[in-house]
Amino acid sequence: MTRKVTKAIFPVAGLGTRFLPATKSIPKEIMTLVDRPLIQYAIDEARAAGITEFIFVTSRGKGALEDYFDHAHELESSLKKSGKTELLETLRGTNMESGAIAYIRQHKALGLGHAVWCARRLLADDEPFAVVLTDDVIMGEPPCLQQMIEAYGETGGSMVATMEVAPEKAQAYGVLDVAEDMGAIVRARGMVEKPPLGTAPSNLAVIGRYILAPTVMQNLNKLKAGSGGEIQLTDAIADDIAAGRDVFGLRFRGQRFDCGSKAGFLQATVAFGLERDELKEEFAEYLHDIMSMRRAAE
Repeated sequence: MTRKVTKAIFPVAGLGTRFLPATKSIPKEIMTLVDRPLIQYAIDEARAAGITEFIFVTSRGKGALEDYFDHAHELESSLKKSGKTELLETLRGTNMESGAIAYIRQHKALGLGHAVWCARRLLADDEPFAVVLTDDVIMGEPPCLQQMIEAYGETGGSMVATMEVAPEKAQAYGVLDVAEDMGAIVRARGMVEKPPLGTAPSNLAVIGRYILAPTVMQNLNKLKAGSGGEIQLTDAIADDIAAGRDVFGLRFRGQRFDCGSKAGFLQATVAFGLERDELKEEFAEYLHDIMSMRRAAE
C-alpha cells in the first residue's frame, strides 16, 4: 500500500530574467494569467490533489509571495461591507492557514535538484513528496497532479508527468527511456537530462510535476553535479531506476503551457481567457478581428 502524499515542494527561487524588466520588482510567480498569478494555479492544482502542506524554496526578493497568501483583513472587511460576496469568496480562496506554508531559502542557484534538496529537513525520512514547477501551467480536468496521485495509488514508486514532444525539441527536456509502455502509464528504464540533438531515447519529455519516493531525496544528498554543472533532479530519479526502484511516467490528460517563456505565457493567457464565461465572447471576437486584419494585410 502506497503512503499518502500530503507535502509538495514549489521551487520558486528563480530570477525570472526572461521577463525583465517586470521581474525587477515582482516575482515571476506573481505575474497573472487573466486575474490569477501563476502561483495560484499551482496551489489550486496541489490542493485538488490532496496536498495540505506547501514548501516554497525561495530566494532574495520573493517577499511578495509570502504576502500574497496572507490574510488581507482590511480588504476582506471592505468587500464584506460593500456586499461584494463573490469577490470576497475569490479573495478567501487565496488564503492559507497558519502553518500550511513553509519558506526555505536557496542561497545559490545550483539547479532544480539542489532547490528540492533544500527542503529535505521538512520531510520525514520515509515520506514521499510532490514537486510542482509553477512555470508549467496545465489546463486539464481533473488537474494534472490529481491524475498523478490517482495513478500513483496503483503503481507506487515514483512518477513524473510526461508529454510527447518533437524530436528536435527533446534536447530542452529531461527525457524518459521507456522500458514498458502501458498506454497512459509507462515504466522507465532510465532518464536523460537535455540529451544532445538526435540522441534522445524517446520522445517522452518530463514536465514540471513529480511524485517522488524518499530515496530520491537521499540520492540528492550526494549533491552530484550533472548537465550544465548543476545538481539535476533528473539524475537523482535516474539513480533510483539504476538501483532497481520503480519510476513511472504518466501521459496526463490536458494542455501544458510553458509560462517560463513569453510565447508560452501569452498562449496561456489566451487559452485561460477563452475559458472564462464573462470574457470569452468579447475576447474571441477581438482575436477573430485581429487575425482577419492580419490576413487582409498579407
